[in-house]
Amino acid sequence: MTGNKTVPLRLALAAAVKAARAAGKIMRDNWHRPKRVNSSEAHDIKLELDVRCQKTITGILQKAFPKISLLGEEGDSGDASSEYRWVVDPIDGTVNYFYGMPHAAVSIALQRRNGKIYETILGVIYDPFTDELWTATLGGKTKLNGRIVCCSKRSRVGDSLVAIGFSKSKENLEKSLPHLNRLARRAKKIRIMGSAALELAYVACGRLDVYVERTINLWDIAAGGLMVECSGGEMFLKELPDGRLRMCADNGLLRRKLQLGSLFK
Repeated sequence: MTGNKTVPLRLALAAAVKAARAAGKIMRDNWHRPKRVNSSEAHDIKLELDVRCQKTITGILQKAFPKISLLGEEGDSGDASSEYRWVVDPIDGTVNYFYGMPHAAVSIALQRRNGKIYETILGVIYDPFTDELWTATLGGKTKLNGRIVCCSKRSRVGDSLVAIGFSKSKENLEKSLPHLNRLARRAKKIRIMGSAALELAYVACGRLDVYVERTINLWDIAAGGLMVECSGGEMFLKELPDGRLRMCADNGLLRRKLQLGSLFK
């Protein structure tokens, strides 16, 4: 469904939820089974299950909306210039999952072209280990298992729970570690949790107050970013030349107080 036709969000949300739950079932069913590694880098792992989950998601979404393209961590499909596109991370937190830590999720967003850019109009994040499903549509409220949730109201850095993540390049470490050291002394607690989608969902429902990443991919944050905004929070993004992003998600009360300017340069 492209061109001047509008995608019905109710049906798109149902398809995304169905796809997320199907991928989550694959994750649960294979939790205690040996996992085949397709590729392993110094600080990342790609599993055969990543590919299998994305194929499952793609099949469900394309059956419901065959003309909408898909941008995914495990590859793209469809017309890259289409008016609408799905943005998918089939297992966000693959390293956690591989090492037996039950902190990983499925992330699915639907985006609509708005001039030269895309805006997220729908987001679904599913944690198969807690059976928690976050959903949001543009202009609506974020829901957790059908219940409306909102960001925290904490406004003091000393009361805040801050999640931080960073890729392990030399530049990122040099830029990030001084801020980690400083925030560890200012915030109530720091968390490095390993799943961008869940960290954003946690900001959206008030479990975390801030989540910061210096370099991150669109599929990690497309769904969760909408949820933060639909919960009353703020999503700060700075796009890099290679398409990756600088990011800070917060409850709308803390980002400027954290003094993160040099982190995003």
